[in-house]
Amino acid sequence: MEPEFLYDLLQLPKGVEPPAEEELSKGGKKKYLPPTSRKDPKFEELQKVLMEWINATLLPEHIVVRSLEEDMFDGLILHHLFQRLAALKLEAEDIALTATSQKHKLTVVLEAVNRSLQLEEWQAKWSVESIFNKDLLSTLHLLVALAKRFQPDLPLPTNVQVEVITIESTKSGLKSEKLVEQLTEYSTDKDQPPKDVFDELFKLAPEKVNAVKEAIVNFVNQKLDRLGLSVQNLDTQFADGVILLLLIGQLEGFFLHLKEFYLTPNSPAEMLHNVTLALELLKDEGLLSCPVSPEDIVNKDAKSTLRVLYGLFCKHTQKAHRDRTPRGAPN
Repeated sequence: MEPEFLYDLLQLPKGVEPPAEEELSKGGKKKYLPPTSRKDPKFEELQKVLMEWINATLLPEHIVVRSLEEDMFDGLILHHLFQRLAALKLEAEDIALTATSQKHKLTVVLEAVNRSLQLEEWQAKWSVESIFNKDLLSTLHLLVALAKRFQPDLPLPTNVQVEVITIESTKSGLKSEKLVEQLTEYSTDKDQPPKDVFDELFKLAPEKVNAVKEAIVNFVNQKLDRLGLSVQNLDTQFADGVILLLLIGQLEGFFLHLKEFYLTPNSPAEMLHNVTLALELLKDEGLLSCPVSPEDIVNKDAKSTLRVLYGLFCKHTQKAHRDRTPRGAPN
C-alpha cells in the first residue's frame, strides 16, 4: 500500500506518519479514528458526559480528568474510579511511576472490572495493551460499560457510532478497511431498528420458544444429514461458526475453501472469524432481516442464533413447499 494512499485514507495531518509495516506483526491489526469521526457531535458529547461523570464521582478525591485519551492509560484514575463505584479496595500500589508498574496496576484494575462485569477477557472490548496505548475507542467502551453497570441512569447519548479505519498487516502488505464502531446502544423508538418476530417470541412462554427451536433443529439436521452432522443444542453448537458455514454452503450452493475459515477453531478470534464470514454470506443473499452481531453468536445468544437460522429456514421450507405444489394448483 502506498504511503500517499494511507495519508488520504486516514486523513492524517502533515507531520504525522502512517503506520509502517514493521510496526505491526503479521496478522496484527490497528484501529485509527479519522478526524471526521473525532469531530462527530455525538462522539464529542459522549466524551463530555463521561468526563463530567468521572469528575463528579472523584470530586471528593480532588481528581480532575481533562482528556479521556491522555489521562486514563496508566490505571491511576481507573483505579480510584472503580474503587469508588464498586465500594471495594483493590490490592494495587497507589502511585506507579514506571511503565512496568503502570501496566501491572492497570492489569489488576481491569481484571477486577471484568470480574465485576462478568466478562471473560476475550469478551471485553478493551485490553491492558489497548488502554495503555491510549486507544480512545477501547477507553470509551470500558467507561460506557462501567457507567451502565454502576450508574444506569447516566444520560449517555444514544446510538453513538463512528467510522474507524482498520489497518492489518498481511503477507502482501498493509490492508485497510473502513468499519463502523457502535459505542452506545439504541434507546428511543426513533433510533431502534425495526423489531422482528423473535423480539415478540421471547416474550412468550418457554415452551413456545422451544417449539420453534425444535422445528429449526429438525430442519437443520435434515440438511446436514448428508454431511454426517447433527445438531442437538441450537444455543451452543453454532457459536464457533463451523456448522453455520457448512449449512449455508449446503443450502446456498457455496463452496468454501478450507483456507477461508477455521474447521477446528481454537480461539475466540477464530470463532469470530467464522461467524463474521457466515453473516457476510447471509447478508449478501438478503437473508438477514435484522442486524446481528457476530459477537452475540459466539457468546451463545439464543435469540441472535435463531434470527440467523430463521432466514434460511423460511427460504428453504417455502422453496420445498413450492417444489411439492403441482403447477396450476391453487395456493
